Amino acid sequence: MARFQAEAPTGVAVQQLEVLVRTALFKPANALIGALLQGAADRIDAAYQPKPGQARKGRESLQVNSIFGSFELRRDYYYHAGKKQGHYPADAALGLEAGHTPALARLVCLEGADETSYQKAENHLRETGGIHISARQIQRLVQPVGQAAQSWQEREALAPLPEAKAVPIMYVNGDASDVPMRQEELAGRAGKQPDGSAKHRMAYWGCVFTQHQRDEQGQPVRDYESTTYVSSFGPIKDFGPVLRQEAIRHGLALALQVVLLIDGAAGLAHMGRLCFPTAIQMVDFYHALEHAGQVLVVLLGSKEHPEYKRRLGRWARQLLKDRVEKLIAEVRKECAGTARAEAVEDELAYFVNNVKRMQYGTFRRQGFFIGSGVVEGAVEIRLYIAGCTVRRYRRYVDEQEPACCGTADPRAGRLRVHDPHQPDAHHPAAKCHGPVSH
Repeated sequence: MARFQAEAPTGVAVQQLEVLVRTALFKPANALIGALLQGAADRIDAAYQPKPGQARKGRESLQVNSIFGSFELRRDYYYHAGKKQGHYPADAALGLEAGHTPALARLVCLEGADETSYQKAENHLRETGGIHISARQIQRLVQPVGQAAQSWQEREALAPLPEAKAVPIMYVNGDASDVPMRQEELAGRAGKQPDGSAKHRMAYWGCVFTQHQRDEQGQPVRDYESTTYVSSFGPIKDFGPVLRQEAIRHGLALALQVVLLIDGAAGLAHMGRLCFPTAIQMVDFYHALEHAGQVLVVLLGSKEHPEYKRRLGRWARQLLKDRVEKLIAEVRKECAGTARAEAVEDELAYFVNNVKRMQYGTFRRQGFFIGSGVVEGAVEIRLYIAGCTVRRYRRYVDEQEPACCGTADPRAGRLRVHDPHQPDAHHPAAKCHGPVSH
């Protein structure tokens, strides 16, 4: 401090000063957290009633890491000889994860999911929070958390959660996409490469949310804190029931109307008929417009054609007026007898197969969302997928790397990490907040 005051200030000196002040403030904060947790551990141990077969073996020390530093924690240890299993009551009650406090474990999992490598996560934690934890420690921490979260989201739901109430409209959103993977995770997997190898894996993700009202302009409003997510690398026959279980927890049986938003693929449509037979199926508008662009590319030759943007805008307006069949007829007439007719027909098949799911004018008059921005936005950030991080079209990932799901609008939301010590209190797939983006 005296050195800073004695010398001419520079940007480097100010930076060093801030880091030193942060370090100084962290020391008493770390001591306070250590004292409070030690007191809590003592109370937990004093009140603990051993289960049959458990024998107290004495007190053991643990070096606990927190966001402010590390401290020693002494707590009781019990051992069950028959099960050959040890147990620290205080560790479980305090939510410690491999010697890390809940707040630190949450930050580590978020960084482990967000960065392209554990080394980058280590560097980011050190630079932004003054947290010194190695890449190997990050990996050891996040892997079991991600695996536990995946198992938790796949648990069976026999009835709605206690807080579930009757709702006018429940939305169930399903989507799928190829995810780039590291080569070691694709060994033995068939793919579309010339040599038969794969560069991607199919991932499924979905969300459930509810709607009670519309705003002053008549636009649907998603219920605050109603959105939860599920995801899987498994086959769609397994993903459908997982998505249905999530809807049951939301109160599927209490919903007056269920809307299933999908990407228009035959697999998801079939899943909807099996798992949500009474739902109104709808192709989300984003995917419809994306495929409209593909039709126009084949029809016009490229996106650079001077008519491309104008005609794509017309497709959007016509689709919003329930005129998908008119658009199909117009395109067929335009390309009839030309060399590109077959290719255009291949692209039009998407619309032919989804005519009933693209009545957007009708859907809007009924007050429904017509877009899947809730799940699309989350996919762009990160999702729980079989205990691994998935970054859509962004980065190559390790199948064993766990992750957290994010919000549709990261500026308006917050992330929540699965807490294995409170399995009934919070949803591991991270409740997401913020407006629907489509």
